[in-house]
Amino acid sequence: MARSRRSRRDHAPLQFAAVTAILIGLVLVSLRLLPGSPLASAAASRWGEPSTPGRSTNAPSDRSDRPKANPVPSPSLEPLPFRDQQVDLDLKGWYAWSVQDTRTGEIFGSENMAETSTTASLIKSWIVADYLRRTAEGGKTPSDAKLADATRIIRDSDNTRAEQFYNSIGRSAAIKRMVSICKMTDSSPAADGGWSRTNLSPRDTTRLGACIADGRAAGPKWTKWLINEMRLVRGAGDFGIRKAFPAAERKTIAIKNGWVDRTREQEMHINCLAIGDGWTMGVMVRYPIGMGYEYGMKNCQKITEAVLGKDV
Repeated sequence: MARSRRSRRDHAPLQFAAVTAILIGLVLVSLRLLPGSPLASAAASRWGEPSTPGRSTNAPSDRSDRPKANPVPSPSLEPLPFRDQQVDLDLKGWYAWSVQDTRTGEIFGSENMAETSTTASLIKSWIVADYLRRTAEGGKTPSDAKLADATRIIRDSDNTRAEQFYNSIGRSAAIKRMVSICKMTDSSPAADGGWSRTNLSPRDTTRLGACIADGRAAGPKWTKWLINEMRLVRGAGDFGIRKAFPAAERKTIAIKNGWVDRTREQEMHINCLAIGDGWTMGVMVRYPIGMGYEYGMKNCQKITEAVLGKDV
């Protein structure tokens, strides 16, 4: 019995040492895992941090939370040469004007730019455009003779050929297509169905110009051809808007003008359409019939010069 007690006393120190070693080991392991401890392993992942080496500790876990790159601002557009302000000229009768920035679609003009007047030959630009587009849509190509007629209508304002084209495209139905395709808000066919008395506003005149410029009017196949013909307008029809620009620039501006003496109203109706680089413009004037054509033709140019900021 005494020997048994002695044996237990001999083994007690060994058991105490073993327990102590185990406790010390557990403490050391805990210290290696404790964030911020001097004994923490550099390779171990820290609480709440990614385990992937080299990845930023501040990177969001969700792509949608990542900071967005600042958008690169688009270059600002060059200003048009026209002034968006009213002009007050000492002119006889009625006049109105409008400009469209075809890069943005913005339209500005005189306070009465939505009022209408009869187009006279200005509408021939649409008559030819509608004919060309519809012919192409029908899978056909105009004959050389028809293209020669179209040239005469645009460059020389041939009335007989314009009437033939107008009949072939449905008369008033063609004007209704113009209002729809060019998204006009003020204009309408003439009560008598004739092309010359089509009602058009200066604001819608700029829309017609934009419609020709972007291809809706004549279609992709014939737009370039039509604009080139309008740049080649000659003779009595070459007046108005583009005359207000430097000579070198005039040849780049496409135009179609209209002029007529209205005996029923005892008025002269003079109208101007121009298509330039990034813009279209419409000017319309009416005044007593006895003052002749020249007065209105010069006034189309004078109004343009005023809108360009030139002294008139």
